[in-house]
Amino acid sequence: MSKSLTIGQVAAATGVSAHTLRYYEQAGLLRAVGRTDAGHRLYSPADLDWLQFVMRLKATGMPIASIKVFSELRAQGDSTYDTRREMLAEHRDTVLVHIAELQSNLAAIMDKIVWYETATRNAARHDDSFQPHQQEEDPSWIPDSIQRTQTRTATRRGGKS
Repeated sequence: MSKSLTIGQVAAATGVSAHTLRYYEQAGLLRAVGRTDAGHRLYSPADLDWLQFVMRLKATGMPIASIKVFSELRAQGDSTYDTRREMLAEHRDTVLVHIAELQSNLAAIMDKIVWYETATRNAARHDDSFQPHQQEEDPSWIPDSIQRTQTRTATRRGGKS
């Protein structure tokens, strides 16, 4: 794409509101974009590429303040490559931790769905007066670190008895 786009066209193409685009520019996340003689913003292909990158950083949870720092480093040129790489590597590690947490939470939800499916099937096999066994503790909802601590504590107590 070699043609410049207006703020409305960029908003429609990216799903980012014109208000947000203006905010990003004012906050220093985007370089000052070109203007028409009438003062209307014109976004170049390079502006759109950078906007897509900013949107990805934001979507992965990078705070606006960090994106601004990254943008400022970018404006300083090639001498900041190492610093920018380090920032991205640090953010990558944060995202990987978050993904692992999400996967763990998803697994717990999936376990709970299976539990309810089984409980529903078991309840359907009995008359209306049947009360299915309620689990006192569902280990899948307890973070692994807490579960390991509880297991070690219980083992120690059990060994002393």
